[in-house]
Amino acid sequence: MRPPLILLLLCSFASQALAWGEQGHETVGEVAERQLRPAARAEVARLLSGEPRPTLAGVANWADEVRAAESGSERTSRWHYVNFKAGDCNYVPPRDCPDGNCVIAAINRNFLALADRRRPDNERRDALKFLVHFVGDVHQPLHASPLDDRGGNEYQISYRGKGDNLHGVWDRLILQQGARSPADHAEALGRQPPLPADPTRRSDRPAVDWALESCRLIASAAIYPAGHVIDDAYLNTHRALVEQRLRQAGARLADMVNYALAPPTRR
Repeated sequence: MRPPLILLLLCSFASQALAWGEQGHETVGEVAERQLRPAARAEVARLLSGEPRPTLAGVANWADEVRAAESGSERTSRWHYVNFKAGDCNYVPPRDCPDGNCVIAAINRNFLALADRRRPDNERRDALKFLVHFVGDVHQPLHASPLDDRGGNEYQISYRGKGDNLHGVWDRLILQQGARSPADHAEALGRQPPLPADPTRRSDRPAVDWALESCRLIASAAIYPAGHVIDDAYLNTHRALVEQRLRQAGARLADMVNYALAPPTRR
C-alpha cells in the first residue's frame, strides 16, 4: 500500500529542516577553525582526537545526527531554534525558551560546559560538538523566527515548477547554486572584504543578539517571497546574505571557542 500523500510531504519537510544543511554547517566549522588561536586549536584537536574527522567541520553535523536518532523524543530538537512567540523580535525567556529549550540557552549551556576544565573530557567534547552546530543554526534566519510557520517549513515554495518549502530553500538550495566543498567555500569567503565591526562582540548576551539579528532579517531582507514563487534572481539576491551569515557564524564561533579554550591573560 502506498503511504498517504500527507506522510510523504511530512517526511520531505523533516529531511529539509536542517539549518544550512551539511554543507553550510561544515563551512561554518571551516571558517571558525581558520581563526582559532594556537592554544585553542591544540585543545580542539585533543578533545576531538577520537572523532572520525577531528575538526570543527568534521563534527559540525553531529547535533543533527543526535536529533535524528531520538525517535521522536524531542530531547534535543528544540535546542536548534527559537520562536519569538509574540510575533515580534523581543526575547522573553519564559515565553520563548521555556525550561531552557531553545538555541539561545543551548549555546550558553554548551559554551559554559566547554570552558569548564573541571568537567570530564567527554562532556566538554560533546559541548564543543553541540556548540559548533548551534552557532550555525542561530545564524540561519528561519531558526529564529517571529512567524508561526515552523521556521518556514509550512510556507510552500515553487521553483522551476517544483515544490519545496522556504526553510529548505535557505538550508540548501541557495548554497547548492554555488556548490563547492566546504573547505573551498571557506577559502573563498576568506578572500572577501572584511566584515564590518561586530556590534555583538562585547555583548554580555551574544547568543540573544545573534538570534535577534536573524529574527529581524525575516522582514528586512524580504526572505518571504510574494506569491510563493521564486526564481534564480531570488537565489542570487539572497546568496550574499547567506554568505554573510556563514562568515559571521564562523567568526563568532571562533571567538567563543578561543575564549573557552584559550582565554586572554589579564595584565
